[in-house]
Amino acid sequence: MDLSDAYANAAHIPGAADYPPRWQAAAVALREGLEAQGRFRRLSYGPGARQVLDLCLPEAAPRGLVVFVHGGYWLRFSASDWTHLAAGPLASGWAVALPSYDLCPAVRIAQITAQVASAITRAASDLPGPLRLTGHSAGGHLVARMLAPGMLPADVAARVEKVVPVSPLSDLRPLMQTAMNADLRLDEGEARAESPLFQPVPEVPVTVWVGGAERPAFLDQARWLGAAWSCPVQVEPGRHHFDVVEGLERPEHPLCAALLSDQAQAG
Repeated sequence: MDLSDAYANAAHIPGAADYPPRWQAAAVALREGLEAQGRFRRLSYGPGARQVLDLCLPEAAPRGLVVFVHGGYWLRFSASDWTHLAAGPLASGWAVALPSYDLCPAVRIAQITAQVASAITRAASDLPGPLRLTGHSAGGHLVARMLAPGMLPADVAARVEKVVPVSPLSDLRPLMQTAMNADLRLDEGEARAESPLFQPVPEVPVTVWVGGAERPAFLDQARWLGAAWSCPVQVEPGRHHFDVVEGLERPEHPLCAALLSDQAQAG
């Protein structure tokens, strides 16, 4: 069975081609403003050219650190395309780290998972206080993977207070039946090992976020994770896969509140 269309987003979103340049322009604008104020740094966390993270700092001492991990099916984009999503947490007094990582097919998904763990560990070494993790699509998968036992060093894992995967891929096995698996190179063993769905239920509070106008496959993926982990799944009405993360730009938006509030979300 070919599931390529089931997991295709752009083909089903009006004006899809306009989104990446819009993201990039917004990212550049926020980054340039932060650089002018000395509130932006780029740090290496590994030897590769893409093993870097962007660190955005609030005006005062940070309340803690938010990590946002970008998506793109582990095949495209970098942290610099998403700087604008730091705006909401920054306005709420949180520092924000956005890691880039190597992409398939040059590496496998398991290697990307390990890189993200290294990036979070590097960012956490520079900033004390609590950690909140969020990511979109493949990035939602990657932040959910950080809750697997032993994925993060014990001292870093102990600081994680909340995780909000946005439109996450929680079961990678269906992706083996898509055309993109020519680059992902998933086999049954890796697909299962890299699926958050099969991890132990985490003790850290998790809220899964997904758009109500997303592809049915992504609604399924979100609900599967909510059921497996007994955590709330928030379906934001009218949002599709490309605009569901926009709430991170505004501190008052419910998505930002789900990430930054000290209260657990109701199911």
